[in-house]
Amino acid sequence: MRGTGNLIVDQHIVGDMEKPIRIRILDHEYLLRSDEDEERVKEIAEFVNVKLGEIRESAGNLSEGKVAILAAFNVASDYFQVLRERDRLIKDVQDRARSLNHQIDALSEQ
Repeated sequence: MRGTGNLIVDQHIVGDMEKPIRIRILDHEYLLRSDEDEERVKEIAEFVNVKLGEIRESAGNLSEGKVAILAAFNVASDYFQVLRERDRLIKDVQDRARSLNHQIDALSEQ
């Protein structure tokens, strides 16, 4: 979430966030406040529902708590994979920039 990433559930709502946003996760309704806009919160809720649904379908008859834990683990795993890929891309860009700088230096010395 952008900004401070505030997301407040149910009656524990504090701060100057916008109106409450009603979402549905695993057949349960939640009232949230966030510093994200409503469309973004609903997009995130849909993503969470898809991930939970995937686990629910593939894992069989697990409790909601176990489904949530497995989904959280999978999302965290995906997140760390994205971080590794980002770091690899940053290193690649830095290496290419360094190489181009060396080529420019070599050409300017001619």
